[in-house]
Amino acid sequence: MADEALSAGAVARRLGVAVTTLRTWHQRYGLGPSEHIPGHHRRYTPADLARLEIMRRLTAEGVTPAEAARWARQAPDAVPPETGRTRARPAGARDGGGPTIPVGRAGPAARGLARAAMRLDSVAISETIMRTVEADGVVATWDGLLRPVLVGIGERHVATAGLIEVEHLVSRCVSEALAAVARSAAVPGPARLLLSCADEEQHSLPLEALAAALAEVGVAYRMLGARVPIAALLEAVNRTGPAAVVVWSHTRATADPGQLTALLAAPRRPLLVLAAGPGWRADTLPAGVVRPVDLGEAVSLAVAVRDSLDQSTADQGGGRGVPGRDAVR
Repeated sequence: MADEALSAGAVARRLGVAVTTLRTWHQRYGLGPSEHIPGHHRRYTPADLARLEIMRRLTAEGVTPAEAARWARQAPDAVPPETGRTRARPAGARDGGGPTIPVGRAGPAARGLARAAMRLDSVAISETIMRTVEADGVVATWDGLLRPVLVGIGERHVATAGLIEVEHLVSRCVSEALAAVARSAAVPGPARLLLSCADEEQHSLPLEALAAALAEVGVAYRMLGARVPIAALLEAVNRTGPAAVVVWSHTRATADPGQLTALLAAPRRPLLVLAAGPGWRADTLPAGVVRPVDLGEAVSLAVAVRDSLDQSTADQGGGRGVPGRDAVR
């Protein structure tokens, strides 16, 4: 595996850069793929990858691309001399990368995304997200790529009080990518799910991931977004009559079970109320409220609601007369 030649996309994921950046480095500085098989695209060898690692590391440190390319071309293991005094290495830093974002056991794509985040490289971040969504789907992208990086940014912020700019940039890129997925897979027909953050809850990215995942599997929904007061949520429920309502809470401070109790007492009570997110405690939830353990389970529950309602509609059309709401209770 170590000697395997790689495509441009695979190298971009390894390095955490955009494919367009690789093309630029190739065209301007001669750091392109060296393996060529007639009739096939050129591929990057391990030596090519080593040179590109040097290029990425040096440009991230502020070396000009031309100078970085000069060092990278000299030898795969070339290391430029230190300029001036040797700088102390901060805690949590690696050679060439500055402070790092921990991603646990996540794969190379997550490590590449974390490096792109530290460089504030929005193009590479967005390309990595969309490429992974296209290959693996929204749920796998959230669990294996986005969540590890977002959690790592949060951990590093707690430890250093920094990376606020990184968190803002990554959040915007994630939000835009998820919105693009939702738009491209928009589902016609009535919206059977209502998605809302709890009152004063500002962390909406997981709810946006759920929205994109629902669109991907063909479940129509309405999204209210962050910080929805309970009175506004009840008004939306009474006006639209959703079959299921998802209320997201990221922290204990926003996880007031009274919000869920109010939903269960609404004149147009939804068939299913989901308390999603780590803020909710299972032992405080009102009877009848379901707490999905992760994004995948939330999607599965939503699909079950849709399928039950579809089956009920089909039964009614066939003369059986089974009420749609009874099919899900």
